[in-house]
Amino acid sequence: MINLESPKKFSALTMQAHQVAKEIFRPISRKYDLAEHAYPKELDMLASLLDGMTAGGGAAGAGAAGVGRGIREDSDENRNGSNLSSLVGVMELCWGDVGLLLSMPRQGLGNSAIASVANEEQLERFKGRWAAMAITEPGCGSDSAAIRTTAVKDGDDYILNGEKIYVTAGDRAELVVVWATLDRNIGRAAIKSFVVEKGTPGFELVRLEHKLGIRASDTAAFVLKDVRVPGKNLLGDPEVNVEKGFAGVMQTFDNTRPLVAGMALGLTRAVLEETRRVLEAAGVLIDYNAPVITQSAAAAQFIGMEADYESARLLTLQAAWMADNRKPNSLQASMAKAKAGRTCVDVALKAIELCGSIGYSETSLLEKWARDAKILDIFEGTQQIQQLIVARRLLGKSSAELR
Repeated sequence: MINLESPKKFSALTMQAHQVAKEIFRPISRKYDLAEHAYPKELDMLASLLDGMTAGGGAAGAGAAGVGRGIREDSDENRNGSNLSSLVGVMELCWGDVGLLLSMPRQGLGNSAIASVANEEQLERFKGRWAAMAITEPGCGSDSAAIRTTAVKDGDDYILNGEKIYVTAGDRAELVVVWATLDRNIGRAAIKSFVVEKGTPGFELVRLEHKLGIRASDTAAFVLKDVRVPGKNLLGDPEVNVEKGFAGVMQTFDNTRPLVAGMALGLTRAVLEETRRVLEAAGVLIDYNAPVITQSAAAAQFIGMEADYESARLLTLQAAWMADNRKPNSLQASMAKAKAGRTCVDVALKAIELCGSIGYSETSLLEKWARDAKILDIFEGTQQIQQLIVARRLLGKSSAELR
């Protein structure tokens, strides 16, 4: 049975991640927000330290790449594993800065995809390398099944052609996990993911995007022109199984959506703590022992914001725990992502309102956090897509039946 509190076994990881967020991320947060596309050199030593700790077993699962497959299906063990530990670490690091977490070497969402579905040989071959993930296309955003990038079998290789946009860490990563279709006529079942090495002929960086938030993280656009990828770089089953449908590649989202929810939770907690400090400095009393109706409007709104945060946190812990214990968690992962993303945006914007000029100016990080928050309600599936997935699961409808 799940206990929806942060496991005590992760207390050391939580403390270490919080220290990184406090001592490294926060001091340089504004610097790299203003210096968009400049690489945060301060992260290199931190990444090396994290690699060493993970290799020694001291911080396994501390970063975004730490997600895994959970325990054996035939095991009755009740476990808090790498998915939950990754979530706890991500929550603390994003209390410091979301963009800087996304800039951490070898902690990309592509690494999470590899950790989720790669075979043992691939895990070993790609070990220690930074991987981004390329899904979105100019004509395909929330509907991943509408991907137009093609992969055509040619001997033992695949030839990829298409265009990818909004690739987080795309310029800095060494590998990019590219989603492509083996046959557009088949639909979802033909979507596969391929690990493409940077520098592969035909794999061209087109531009880096200028963004509203998470400006410390580079976001790239690529064109693929007859890119030859070895067959051994295909993640998961190479066969097209119409009955299984989209399940193979979508397994990645079941593991990574709780992580994105965790990013939103970390940022939300940072906003709440700063907002409380500003309100109390202005003389606003927040009394948890008194009925909300008897308190000031500002205090009542703040208590409501905290309640939303807590409900999102519990949903997210549940989704990660289910992944660790090999329980189907697609519904819970989407619920967590939807709730945490929306809560993060709502809380950040409400904080600007409550804190007035302090929240709107660059005298604090509140205005930056409000800009950073929006992406957490968009990537890894928008708010609307998550609600659609939840509705399909609850009603037992297919994607064709409920669009």
